Amino acid sequence: MSLLALEKLEVSYGGIRAVKGIDIAVNTGELVCLIGANGAGKTTTLRAITGLVRRSGGRVMYDGAEISTLRVHEIARRGLALVPEGRGVFAQLTVDENLAMGAYARRDRGGVSADIERAFTHFPRLKERRSQVAGTLSGGEQQMLAIARAMMSRPRLLLLDEPSMGLAPLMVERIFEVIRTIAGEGVTLLLVEQNARLALEASHRGYVLEGGLVAFEGEARSLLGDPRIREAYLGE
Repeated sequence: MSLLALEKLEVSYGGIRAVKGIDIAVNTGELVCLIGANGAGKTTTLRAITGLVRRSGGRVMYDGAEISTLRVHEIARRGLALVPEGRGVFAQLTVDENLAMGAYARRDRGGVSADIERAFTHFPRLKERRSQVAGTLSGGEQQMLAIARAMMSRPRLLLLDEPSMGLAPLMVERIFEVIRTIAGEGVTLLLVEQNARLALEASHRGYVLEGGLVAFEGEARSLLGDPRIREAYLGE
């Protein structure tokens, strides 16, 4: 059974149908990517999963139960965490304080402390800047912090929205190393990413959205080799 299943999901803004009845499944332990051009409906899909926008049709199923009608905080408490496009760190708080905010619903202080140290193992640069205000960090450091903060809730499903956007190539490489590590630790991931090649190379399976519809889906390796994908999304 899928950990996450979108069934005929629809999302509309006013009279505009941004997502037009898509079916997407993410199995436990998988890293699945969602790629497509700007405006294809990728970010809207993630926001609908987490309750940040309301669906106009269809269902969001998580761990066998419908979560479409739940509030954002109720969905988060079930083990979903979103790293939003633009990072969304608390700019006036320090690195340590941001990480603590990620664990706001937890009461196991020892576990929280251990997870902070684990975050610093993934991102040593954050440890060097743990007392620094997040708004003064570089874009790459803020992205590291956003991922580390999301992991502080110990999610079963991590949603990542454009983690490479605006970052230097070396920083993108580091971010994707950590994404692979997190997946290897058993966290299920759904990744929205503008760099289609990077996303497919990191993933088990992928979906391609075009105009709010699923245009292609399959094993990531197969999509990488598909001439239509290579021409439209890989620049070949």
